[in-house]
Parts: sequence; structure tokens; C-alpha cells
Amino acid sequence: MKKMISVILALVMALSLCAFASAEENTDSALISLTVTSPSGAPALALSVLADQYPANYTYIAADEIAAAFAKKEADFIVAPINAGAKLYKLGKSTYKLAAVVTWGNLFIASQKADLKQEDLNGASVVLFGENTINASMVLYALEKNGIKPGDVSYLASASETQKLLLNDADAIVVTAEPALTAAKITAKKDEKAISSIAVNELLKQADGDDGYPQAGLFVKEDTLKKDPDAVKAFMAAAKEACESCSADAGKVAAIAEKLEILPNAKVAEAALPGCAIRFMAAKEAKELIEKTVAVDPAQFGGEVPADDFYYGE
Repeated sequence: MKKMISVILALVMALSLCAFASAEENTDSALISLTVTSPSGAPALALSVLADQYPANYTYIAADEIAAAFAKKEADFIVAPINAGAKLYKLGKSTYKLAAVVTWGNLFIASQKADLKQEDLNGASVVLFGENTINASMVLYALEKNGIKPGDVSYLASASETQKLLLNDADAIVVTAEPALTAAKITAKKDEKAISSIAVNELLKQADGDDGYPQAGLFVKEDTLKKDPDAVKAFMAAAKEACESCSADAGKVAAIAEKLEILPNAKVAEAALPGCAIRFMAAKEAKELIEKTVAVDPAQFGGEVPADDFYYGE
């Protein structure tokens, strides 16, 4: 009897080891075979650990090339603003489904004013970047929900432009984003200046209790889903771990960001990571929060909430 039990236990152990080996093999196969396209900067940080392991599979593009990347359908996964992916999907210009949310808002209101406070924004001139974008809409929404009324609002084209204004005008109050904010703080310190900031996510939390808003997502190609759903599942698990590394091992991620030229240097990357709000949430779990963001500015998502089939789910 004891001998039989030993044999059974040995068989169970062998089967377990085989199953584990098979799971590892599936994960390795997915990571080796699946390709990813991403804009550089904050969104690229989310999967930088994987990009370091499989550099040949990762392509970095400029933000204005995202629509073309969806149209070409070359990459298995694309990291992109969620509103952009949703709008293209609704217009029939993309077959990519949202697999997960990976960033939750990296916007900050900043100034050379010492200890910038919310009340300083009332009646003030505030310079945003990206007129008629979801980021600008979320800033204005956060201000309104907190009863903050700027004297006037104007726009520059990009966060790098508001960063320059922040450094060059001691009276300016601007909206910028990580990692541009951290880079500005480091530059200002060298010139014996100080920059203070208010996180837009803090304003959103005060207004609605939400930890940021769904900003950038990981999109999966429909053909890839049909061809190899198991590889997609394995990749998603690895992507979740990569996102978790951004808070669990910021130093490692920062070093990778410099190595892969995602950001100029590791010092900026490590200091900026907390403000990038990188957090993995499966698309279907994030659906309600996405629809809440759509309600702020439906035009940025194609005029209405995305259809149910826009969301990938196992």
C-alpha cells in the first residue's frame, strides 16, 4: 500500500512539473514571437522590462504615428492612448481590441511659485498643452469639479513646450506631464530655482474618489487573438508583471529606460516613475472607468462609449 501511494505521489509530482514546464514554454514562446509598437516616454515604461529582454520585438514610434501603426496591422500589440484606439475602432480604421489599461494619468499643474496650492489657480492664467485632447479635457474637468476657476486658459502644442515656459517664466502656471516635470525640476535646481506642482490625479481623487483615469492602454490585434489566444494570455500575464516592476523595482526599470533610450537618463526616469501612474488593469475590469472618462469628452472617443466588442476578455 505504501509503495502504491509513493508511486501515485511520484506521478502527481511528475505531471505537475510537466504542466509547469509547459506553462513556462508557452510564456517564453509568446514573449519571443509577439511584437509590440509603442510611443516612447511614459507609456513605453510600462513594458520596458519585456523590451529589455526581447529588444528585437519592440518598436518605438512618435505619437503622431500611432494611427498609422493601427492601420498597418503589423504589430501584435500596440501601446497607445485609449481614446485614440477607441476612436479608430469605432471608425473602422482599427481591428485592435483593448487588452488592458497600463497608465492612469501623468499630468501635473506646475509653477515656480513656492508651494503651489489649489487656491492659487483661481483667477490665474493657466497654460495647458494639447487643445482638444482628452488630457486637456481631464484637467479642465478636475479643476471644475474642485470649484477652481482660472482667469483664463491658453494652450501650447506639447508638454515639452509648457516645460520650457515653466523654466523660463517665473510667473507661469502650466500643465505638464511626467517625465517632463521631473526633468524641469532637475534643471531648475541647477539654476537655484524651485518648482512646485499639483497632481491632476489628486484633484480627480478629491472630486470622484478615483485613482487617476484610464490614459494609455495595451491593444491586441484581432488576427493575433484568433491565431494564438494562448500566446496572448501568456503575454498579458508577463505584461502585468512588467507593469508591477515599475513600482516594485523602479531603479531597474529606470536603468532599462536609459539603456533603451526610452528616456534620456536613469535619474530622471526613476524620479518620474511614481508620477507616471503605471498600473495594469484588464480591459473588462476597467470598462466602467473608461466609460466614466468618455462622459467627460465623448468626442475624443468617437462620440460615444466604445462597443462591448472593443474590450478583450478571456
